[in-house]
Amino acid sequence: MNKLLTTVVAALFAGITLGAVAADEMKKADAPKATPATPATPAKGDAAKATPATPATPSPKAEAKTDAPKAMTKEEKKAAKAQKKADAKAKAEAKAKAKADAKAAKSDMKKDDKKADKK
Repeated sequence: MNKLLTTVVAALFAGITLGAVAADEMKKADAPKATPATPATPAKGDAAKATPATPATPSPKAEAKTDAPKAMTKEEKKAAKAQKKADAKAKAEAKAKAKADAKAAKSDMKKDDKKADKK
């Protein structure tokens, strides 16, 4: 039974894969081909006009380099480490408080249940 199930799953996988590949090939074959644009020819009497120069713009790579953060100084590293330590301590305190609150709520529920049983 296990071999039969494995064979069926393998056949399904192969069929689905081949179908997807065939569909992908069909999409590629049906894709419209790009036609090259025809260059505009100036009229016989017109002189070729020079296009004005565009102002230089920095490349995206150059912009990325200027936006990159600079290396941290020793003081900044020390401050970041202290902040991280303080955050961890605050998180631990909050977790302990939540645990204590949950424990208190649980004991309150038990007290309420005992009072209800006595009535």
